[in-house]
Amino acid sequence: MIRIGLVGDIGSGKSFLAKKFGYPVFNADHEVAELYKKEKKVFLKLKKVLPKYIFSFPINKKEISKAILVNEKNLKKIVKIVHIEIRKKMFLFLRKNKSKKIVILDIPLLLENKLNRKKDIIIFVKSQKLQINKRLKKRKNFNQQLFNKFKKLQLPLDYKYRRSNFIIKNDFRDKSVKKDIKAILKKLL
Repeated sequence: MIRIGLVGDIGSGKSFLAKKFGYPVFNADHEVAELYKKEKKVFLKLKKVLPKYIFSFPINKKEISKAILVNEKNLKKIVKIVHIEIRKKMFLFLRKNKSKKIVILDIPLLLENKLNRKKDIIIFVKSQKLQINKRLKKRKNFNQQLFNKFKKLQLPLDYKYRRSNFIIKNDFRDKSVKKDIKAILKKLL
């Protein structure tokens, strides 16, 4: 099985690209949302470490946001709890898809949390800053302060760029993106 990890800036279109490959995708952001909705034990752990902020189950993202905005250390507490569960879900996904030729890992902190292996194919998703900012501002509940705190968790983009096996320039157009993906898959298969 070939594991392809997508890296790039927040809002660069990693999830948009992941869907275009036509192979199973592990989307960490989606999995986190599911944890918040369905996992009582995650709620209880978060409530224990952040009793002033976490009150309701399913977990309300506004409570999470408030905790992060009030104190940056809270973000690290949240990541520590959530990361363990996401890692487990990723391993289940990999086991379930072990017979597939390729799987796509759409994990924002793939390199930061050392979820990649040496043999993984890393693709850097490059987008224009202007386009990224425009897309981010369209997101429901976009908060610049939160964005800045999440940005601090990430490795520098030039490091991710250098670490990548391939670069895809994402212009958010199906035709050009699919052409680039097809060229990469041809080299890998």
